[in-house]
Amino acid sequence: MVLGPVLPARPEAKRPLPTTAAEVGVDGPPCPVCGTTNPPGRRFCRRCATPLQGAAPAPAEGRRRRVRRHGDTSRWLRRLAALLVVAALVVAGILFHPRGVELFEDLRDRLATPAPIAPVRTAATAEVPDHPAAAAVDGLSNRYWGAPAVGDAIEFGFDRPFRLLSVVVHTGASAQPEQFREQARPTALDLVVTVSGGGTRTIPVTLNDQPGPQRTDTGIGDVVAVRLVVKSAAGLGAGRHVALGEVEFFRRP
Repeated sequence: MVLGPVLPARPEAKRPLPTTAAEVGVDGPPCPVCGTTNPPGRRFCRRCATPLQGAAPAPAEGRRRRVRRHGDTSRWLRRLAALLVVAALVVAGILFHPRGVELFEDLRDRLATPAPIAPVRTAATAEVPDHPAAAAVDGLSNRYWGAPAVGDAIEFGFDRPFRLLSVVVHTGASAQPEQFREQARPTALDLVVTVSGGGTRTIPVTLNDQPGPQRTDTGIGDVVAVRLVVKSAAGLGAGRHVALGEVEFFRRP
């Protein structure tokens, strides 16, 4: 008997089977094809690679909830921050309101063009003959109010409240230098301003002993009367009195 060559057989690969160790400890949804249990969240079966349905939505839902909770927190934080800002503005407005109004009025005073205003009443605590209180507001430089002594006062009344920007005072018996020193001249006054509510404000005024206008800025609202009190004078002597030449008032239009 003659033996011929032996042809090689076709190898047949064996299908891999899961080991026992791989099956131990796996707790999750079974594969719909092979029934192998898979860990939660796995997309494909670990044995046959079949897509697993319903495994992925759980983590996504959890993420959506976390995002929603984060959004709610941010919205409440924004509301709280806005509430704190509003509360701070209210407190600042209450605390600084008077100062804010004062600064605003001061700015308006600086931008305004002063307008003259004349008093409707003039009276003095004392006056020398031929030099009445009314002569201090008659617009004439050769007439003046004569105060017998230091401490005398002259008061001016107005027909309506206004904002007083400044007061201009001319001292001496005349605006002419050769006649200026014929009588004593006030060198210090108390400027007492009365407002419509009855309150008063006193501004000390120092004057130079020279002819010409001397201005004092005030910036006081609701003024109804102004009183000038002579506090000191230069050139006093026997037979001499204090001469206040002219007083001018300027308001905010």
